[in-house]
Amino acid sequence: MPEQVSITTLPSGLTVLTERMERVETVSFGAYVGAGTRHETAAENGVAHFLEHMAFKGTACRSAADIAEAIENVGGHINAYTSREQTAYYVKLLKEDLALGIDIIGDILCHSTFEPEELERERGVILQEIGQANDTPDDIVFDHFQSAAYPAQPMGRPVLGTEQIIRNMKREALPGFMSQHYTPDNMVLAASGNLHHEQVVELAQKHFADLPRAQRNSPMPSDYMGGEYRELRDLDQAHIVLGFDAPAYGEAAYYPAMLLSTLLGGGMSSRLFQEIREKRGLVYSIYSFTAPAQDGGLFGIYAGTGESEAAELIPVTLEELEKVQREVSEAELNRARAQLKAGLLMSLESTGSRCEQLARQWQVFGRIIPVEETVGKINAVTVDDIRASAASIFRRKPTLATIGPVAQVPKFSAIIDRLAA
Repeated sequence: MPEQVSITTLPSGLTVLTERMERVETVSFGAYVGAGTRHETAAENGVAHFLEHMAFKGTACRSAADIAEAIENVGGHINAYTSREQTAYYVKLLKEDLALGIDIIGDILCHSTFEPEELERERGVILQEIGQANDTPDDIVFDHFQSAAYPAQPMGRPVLGTEQIIRNMKREALPGFMSQHYTPDNMVLAASGNLHHEQVVELAQKHFADLPRAQRNSPMPSDYMGGEYRELRDLDQAHIVLGFDAPAYGEAAYYPAMLLSTLLGGGMSSRLFQEIREKRGLVYSIYSFTAPAQDGGLFGIYAGTGESEAAELIPVTLEELEKVQREVSEAELNRARAQLKAGLLMSLESTGSRCEQLARQWQVFGRIIPVEETVGKINAVTVDDIRASAASIFRRKPTLATIGPVAQVPKFSAIIDRLAA
């Protein structure tokens, strides 16, 4: 464990993690809740995200304006996000204002009032957000990709929910979800920057004392199925995501898969960018990504291409997936290693990134992982490991999501046959 990291678990079960960075003048603090889209029922899809919005809309002693002004009066920043496995609320402030930040995050998570007028106003905002996502094909295609990979499962549902569910969601669904999931044993408080651990613990005990106590049901395990979503839409570009089942956090194959993604489509020097954009001019944008979860994961490739180019794009991409199973050079692997390690080490310069890493590592692994350990695992990956990772991932049933002028995109059955050849 890094020398500057301190850990305290309060009598309530709430864990407080801090990392002291003496040479900065700021602090980041966040409350990270182990609840997101995969913890919702089908009837309440979108409630975790709705709740995240409403937490900022007033407490027993602060209005929505009071919350915003209190942070901005000291030049700070407050925000939140919802994912499929987590909801996070965080602030970044000057070091002398840490107490204010912890007070406000604690207040919105323990004393939000969910006033009906504010709820209706925010319902409208979320409906606009859903509409904007639907009007942004290079955004919404990822929701369809997730749904095709995990059909009829919590992991396949959209974070925002659907328009119909959000329109009909009752007020009591929000505090109900909060009382079930925003419990001390399902939340981690993390802080990074120029701080003292004892102060953070003291403030956490004071401002998070009113968290609810409840028994939670375990989320439904993810079960990758694979499949296709294809939507003909009158657009200038076809938006395509092709993906596969991939390793979860903590699996031995996790780091080879990350390096494979970097090598294949992680930058301008990657195979996909060089072959498909630079040599053939088939796309403006193409990249690969990994999306690990606690009990599964996805490996995906996104491309935006013209209608006439779509027919050639998929076969060329599949050819690259075949090549990487056979041939990987030490130079390519070293370049991918350098990119991955540089991204990791650069993130350590940000109090916000360090804060989030502390929380995520604790929630996933139950411990804080030293940077040296991560770098060591990256360095240990061999070219044989990359080829084996590619063979393992790309021979599984694929998932394909396409939106736009996609009539020329090869049939899903043809893609399956090509991958199995």
